Amino acid sequence: MSPPPESILLRIHTTLTVTLQLLLLSTLLPSALSHYNYNYSSSSPGSSSSRQSDWRPARATFYAASDPRDTVGGACGFGDLKKAGYGQATVGLSESLFERGQICGACFELRCVEDMRWCIPGTSIIVTVTNFCAPNYGFTHDGGGHCNPPNKHFVLPIEAFEKIAIWKAGNMPVQYRRIKCRKEGGIRFSIDGSDLFISVLISNVAGAGDVVSVKIKGSRTGWLPMGRNWGQNWHINANLKNQPLSFEVTSSDGLTVTSYNVAPKNWDFGQTFEGKQFEP
Repeated sequence: MSPPPESILLRIHTTLTVTLQLLLLSTLLPSALSHYNYNYSSSSPGSSSSRQSDWRPARATFYAASDPRDTVGGACGFGDLKKAGYGQATVGLSESLFERGQICGACFELRCVEDMRWCIPGTSIIVTVTNFCAPNYGFTHDGGGHCNPPNKHFVLPIEAFEKIAIWKAGNMPVQYRRIKCRKEGGIRFSIDGSDLFISVLISNVAGAGDVVSVKIKGSRTGWLPMGRNWGQNWHINANLKNQPLSFEVTSSDGLTVTSYNVAPKNWDFGQTFEGKQFEP
């Protein structure tokens, strides 16, 4: 039998080449596209994962501090944010994100998106939850009620806002994701109260950042559960004077850190002590 014409051989060669190229493309394309794919699934905002696919849409506005006292207080009870180590890297959350204060101390990363007239390209900020943005039911959620349900809204100090967008942006589209907190030093226990009432502010928490359970122990007691008063203020009715105090702190990811004898026997109300820390 005579060999096939040259034209047939050329077509076969071309077909094989195209087939191999398509196979190679089908292998490489999904991984290349996944680099740019952002998943806006309905997973909970409390997820501690910091994968790029966990970015979710929200909006952000800012407030301009007109007085240094504006950095004091907040719905989480952290007090003077500068002294507490949070500075201006803080945020207030709308009701849909605030979880009635349980999320106080958690950390989020935000970046500006969509409106490139105002965004500062390639930037993001990391902020700690210290406050609550209350709903304003005099407006609809899409007509001025920025923090009304079901809006996911972040209120930032202008110093933080201007790291990702020009202030003229106003109510800015952003993407956010929950990340692990990194803090210097150990967990801080600020003791307040009087007589049998003991209130302890838990701050500077690394890892998940938000605390879901606290226990306290004197040298003459077992472990006693504390109740959440508000934000990250925890309280108990017990006589623990003249005893060194230990604390067991559990964060929202289920991890627990125990700090033994953090406060000495002669501790007093109004003092702050530093214990162990979660791994960031």
